[in-house]
Amino acid sequence: MFPKSTQSQFWMFENEAALTVVKVKTNQAYIDSHMKEAPPEAAQEHFLSEQDESDVVFYFSVKMGEFCEKFKPPMPRYVRGTAFHYFKRFYLYNSVMNYHPKEILVTAVYLACKVEEFNVSMQQFVANVQGNQERATKIILNNELLLMQELQFHLTVHNPFRAVEGFLIDMKTRCNSVHSVDSFRPEIESFLDSVFLTEACMIYAPSQIALAAIIHAASRQKQNLDSYVTESLFGEQGEEAILHIITCVRNIRVMVKNIPEPTPNIKLLCTRLEQCRNQDNNPDSLAYKRKIEEVVDEDDLLQDYIPPPKQARLDSDSGDSSGVRALSPRDC
Repeated sequence: MFPKSTQSQFWMFENEAALTVVKVKTNQAYIDSHMKEAPPEAAQEHFLSEQDESDVVFYFSVKMGEFCEKFKPPMPRYVRGTAFHYFKRFYLYNSVMNYHPKEILVTAVYLACKVEEFNVSMQQFVANVQGNQERATKIILNNELLLMQELQFHLTVHNPFRAVEGFLIDMKTRCNSVHSVDSFRPEIESFLDSVFLTEACMIYAPSQIALAAIIHAASRQKQNLDSYVTESLFGEQGEEAILHIITCVRNIRVMVKNIPEPTPNIKLLCTRLEQCRNQDNNPDSLAYKRKIEEVVDEDDLLQDYIPPPKQARLDSDSGDSSGVRALSPRDC
């Protein structure tokens, strides 16, 4: 159940302001730890601001949606939703200057495919990636464990899609004022695609987002769900509950309505990002290649190490005059 899930306990916030506080701290932490790498005459301008980072993350969120939309074989929507959750969670506590979004993007989608049991091989997956597919494979494999660690291994995601289906079934049963409920689906799907470009999934429960999508779709078709919501769904819970859900639905729809266009300065931001990013995490840098070589060398040393054989243990309590007892598997 969602209220007891790790998503509810660890990845939900009161509002957008609370999310911004976390992002500002993440941004400042990176700047503080890499200040010595910046030019002394323009140290502060060398780094991206929190708003710059948000613009970069939003741009690559749009690119993630396009990647998932074009993916072959066709990707289920719940896999896309899970990938968006992973991507957003990662960049709450990690700066884009530390880990480039284009690398975390494909890793998040690949991990979502595995977790949601959308079975595609690595070869099938990277066939959807433009450019060097061998390099993409290495990037995904190198970042997969990192991503899981930064998600605190909270990999189960509650998406709004199941709640949508529940509402539609209920409406067919109890909402006589609405006709052709299934005709809502295109508008619902479009709305949910847009929701994942906002912070709504980290503020509002999946059922609230689902209801907002259905009310939005109904309004686009000039159909009214007021009586269904206030009487059938929440009639027994009192005015306070009704007011709360109305406020949530309104806020979610406002967030979707106010989705901005990607910043026109994105090319400049990406250029600046290449200059201030952590070179230890840049696959094209010498620092990164040295780090990988060191890891490989350590692995070789571990493989070459042969532990000494265990000695038979003397058993002074044994009645055996030889005083020696054969080692059992338990002793080993």
